[in-house]
Amino acid sequence: MKNFGMLSALAVLFAAVPAMAQGHGEEVVEAVGAIAGNGGAFGAYFGAAIGAGLVAIGAAKGIGRIGGSAVESMARQPEAAKDISGAMLLSAALIEGVCLFAVVVTLLVTLK
Repeated sequence: MKNFGMLSALAVLFAAVPAMAQGHGEEVVEAVGAIAGNGGAFGAYFGAAIGAGLVAIGAAKGIGRIGGSAVESMARQPEAAKDISGAMLLSAALIEGVCLFAVVVTLLVTLK
């Protein structure tokens, strides 16, 4: 039950893919381009925003889980706190690096 919200959000996103894949008339494509005001690049901007948001949410969830597990481990074994905190910081830094790379890639989509 805990992951029901996340699963329902993913189901909605995946259900929209076949609807977006259907062919549209030229007038719909032109209308979307006119609404965006930049020749139809609205989809790229929207996709980059969704991608960057999902990456940030995933990184925050991962780092939170690492921090919680590290604190719990330190509470169980206080003598290993130094080793645990070092491993926690290294893991969090690696996740932040991947998150930054993914956000840059999603934002570069809008430049093409």
